[in-house]
Amino acid sequence: MIQLKLLPILKKPDQLRQLIFLILAILITPLIAQQDLIEGRIVDEKGVPIPAVNIIVKSDRSIGTVSNAEGYFLLELKAGSYDLIFSHIQYGTYELKNIATGGVSDFTVTFKPQAIKLDDVQVEGQRERDAIDPAAKIDAKSAQNLPSAFGDFNKVLLTLPGVAGNNELSSAYNVRGGNFDENLVYVNDIPVYRPFLANAGRQEGLSFINPDLVGDISFYAGGWESKYGDKLSSALNIDYKEPESLEGQINFGLLGGSAYIGNRINDDIQFLFGARHRDSRYLLNTLETDGQYLPSYTDAQAFFTFDLTGKNSQQINKTKLNWLLAYGRNRYLTLPESQTTEFGSVSQNLRIQTAFAGREELDYDTYQSGFNLSHRWSDKFLSRWIFSGVYTSERENYNVEGAYRICDVDNNPGSNSFNECVVVRGIGTNFNYGRNRLEAQIYNTEWRNEYLLSDWSILEMGIGYNRNIIDDELNEYSFLDSAGFVSINESTFNQLELNTASITAYLQTTIYSKDSMHAVNAGGRVNHLDYNGELLISPRLIYRFKPNWERETSFRLSIGKYSQPPFYRELRDQAGEIREDVEAQQSIHIIGAMERVLTWWNRPFLFTTEVYYKSLDHVIAYDIDNVRLRYFANNDAKANAYGFDFRINGEFIPGTQSWFSLGILNTQEDIAEDDKGFIRRPSDQRINLAFYFEDHLPNDPSMRVYVNSVFGSGYPLGPPNEINARNIFSGDEYYRIDIGLSKSFELQNHKYLKTLWLRAEVLNVLGADNTLSYSWIQDVTGAQLAIPNSLSARFLNFRISADF
Repeated sequence: MIQLKLLPILKKPDQLRQLIFLILAILITPLIAQQDLIEGRIVDEKGVPIPAVNIIVKSDRSIGTVSNAEGYFLLELKAGSYDLIFSHIQYGTYELKNIATGGVSDFTVTFKPQAIKLDDVQVEGQRERDAIDPAAKIDAKSAQNLPSAFGDFNKVLLTLPGVAGNNELSSAYNVRGGNFDENLVYVNDIPVYRPFLANAGRQEGLSFINPDLVGDISFYAGGWESKYGDKLSSALNIDYKEPESLEGQINFGLLGGSAYIGNRINDDIQFLFGARHRDSRYLLNTLETDGQYLPSYTDAQAFFTFDLTGKNSQQINKTKLNWLLAYGRNRYLTLPESQTTEFGSVSQNLRIQTAFAGREELDYDTYQSGFNLSHRWSDKFLSRWIFSGVYTSERENYNVEGAYRICDVDNNPGSNSFNECVVVRGIGTNFNYGRNRLEAQIYNTEWRNEYLLSDWSILEMGIGYNRNIIDDELNEYSFLDSAGFVSINESTFNQLELNTASITAYLQTTIYSKDSMHAVNAGGRVNHLDYNGELLISPRLIYRFKPNWERETSFRLSIGKYSQPPFYRELRDQAGEIREDVEAQQSIHIIGAMERVLTWWNRPFLFTTEVYYKSLDHVIAYDIDNVRLRYFANNDAKANAYGFDFRINGEFIPGTQSWFSLGILNTQEDIAEDDKGFIRRPSDQRINLAFYFEDHLPNDPSMRVYVNSVFGSGYPLGPPNEINARNIFSGDEYYRIDIGLSKSFELQNHKYLKTLWLRAEVLNVLGADNTLSYSWIQDVTGAQLAIPNSLSARFLNFRISADF
């Protein structure tokens, strides 16, 4: 039966909220009358929240929402009473009539496990077994609302513990001491890729994931199951939406725009189509380097769902096909003119002034497609066939010369020469030249099977094949004319062809105890790479214990081996040569985790903590140059990483999702040839603190604020080509706060549009002068000077969007 009961609402905003909404009122003037709400929570008979329940208004099926991970939902409607339709894949569909809007209309909908009758609709269901899956779940709506420079999906990952990134212009991220290349990314189990040649964040496009199309997000910071692939650090699996009715959005802003549309054509076909365009010239004009920036990124994606079951079948969705199509076009043109950078200390202030000549022109085109065909042979047996292919064509042409002067600056306010150059330390020229071309083809196929052995055990197995065909032509060099002599920093001229294949297989089983207190997932992967003939075996085990305590609590232990066969970057050394004797990097993950449901303000919050240790062997050492990794292309290092992660998430404000994360990390490596013992790895960010917070006016939820904040301690660094000074210094910390303020308007009388949104975003609110990397220059005394390369300054962005 359905039970309704009142829920208390937070009524008193604190002073910080009042100040935020005062700013909001100044920036965005309300143009229409405020709306009323229907908000509530959906739980089972034991009070466990039920996520992913679809709620729509019967009189207008274009108006609806979905319950979040804690079972909460919220509808913004005109004052009145409405009939609501609830639907869930497990519990079925039913209707609640005459639900009134207003502040006292909040209710809880309780699903009972037995069959019930309500408004002539039968509802049957039973509670699912508690998942053993160690993935962190993220609300898809939060990924869309999170304020960031370009609305890039990957920025929401940086708010999770253990995930780090110090470049708002880049979509790259590293996890628990790993690097950018150690992360698996899937869309509906189809692997996706990012461009190979980009060497600076401002040159990148958006990440592959289009946040408008996202339905479900699962992120593994380590310890994932055997059915996911072979990387060292993390796995991200995104499920795109399968819309039941017409939905869409159009979005425009100063930094670009996006649009998407989705619908169910008939009983057998659903589709999503999304397009994005990014033009970051206004943001890049806040960089220290003055010049003409003409960057643009455009992508288009289509996702189709076909029900191939047939009309005569007695099973629903017996055979289903997902088809993903994507194209990404990245064009980057820069004509740098000048740059002035001040650095040093209070006692010694230095200034470098640079005049540029030349241009930088980059073209990246990426085509990706994949099929995921599933067929249910019986109630117990399910098979999936996954096919995907990627083709990328990338060009880099640059010829930039910079003439610079370094001087000491008079920092005495009482001096006649205050803030002027008084002593010239060095004059020189820095020259960079490149004509690079890369074409790559990547093909993947996999056959997966799931068999239900009993009500309490599942057997899964699969086999896959991968082929990589890469043609790379390198022609680049750079030199520095400093202190009266010329030194070659880098020189590479080579043409490389790489054709590799690998075969993978996995087998795993999941067993639950009948009281659901215990669950075990055990299995392993096998990987054979034809390039070096190496055979990799990776056993993995996950155990979850959920005691029958008053407060819902679970404990998890994950132990496993994770291998990463060398890809193109790991095989190519710093001189541009391919090495044939490079083997796979290997890592042992040991993770202990606890999840506990807390109740604050009569609402549930999920507290998660993890302690982990990773032991890495056959490590390929590397240096980070902006967002390009320069590998040493040998397996002569070993490393370790250990730390703690903490996260608490829930509805700090009813009807919103917020979370706070803290990660503490220590990662070191020992290269056999340098005789220095263990030193900090390039990705050793000791402290990472982040939060994402949503709020709205208590009496007007159409006015909302979104805050995204990240703080990370400094990465290690050292002068180039100095093995004895590698990573001996600590760089500056990275900190950033972005705020988004929005106002929504319900367009009840419009034929097509449903909601209009006006949004103002203040990016880098604190105006933090974050440093991305350092350029090293030698002065007349022979001293190496680290010139900081700063990121974007404070920026005000405006966006307008319309839902239909």
